[in-house]
Amino acid sequence: QVQLAESGGGLVQAGGSLKLSCAASGRTSSWYAMGWFRQAPGQEREFVATINWGGTSTKYTDSVQGRFGISRDNAKNTVYLQMNSLKPEDTAVYYCAARDPGYTSTSSQSSGYTYWGQGTQVTVSS
Repeated sequence: QVQLAESGGGLVQAGGSLKLSCAASGRTSSWYAMGWFRQAPGQEREFVATINWGGTSTKYTDSVQGRFGISRDNAKNTVYLQMNSLKPEDTAVYYCAARDPGYTSTSSQSSGYTYWGQGTQVTVSS
């Protein structure tokens, strides 16, 4: 079992930045890829970014490419999402997710993830 806890959300003006963190606990000695998803009110959960176990491969949804950066520090069992040039349409609850231990490659599909955090609210005002 892997437990995930997000932090770093909040209210920011358009054009501003936030850095989300996701701390993993439990079976952290295993190798697994991780990702960030988001869900806006009335919308389905959507993929934002993913990173492989080694941190050498990343993928982003088109709408955040060039503005967001995903990274990880395996020594701290933590994954980060640096969000720059934020837009009102980035407003959502952001969720951290982990793949099953042993699945080290990236995935943009929510079905590819087994463990999920509780989410952290990001609100971007215009």
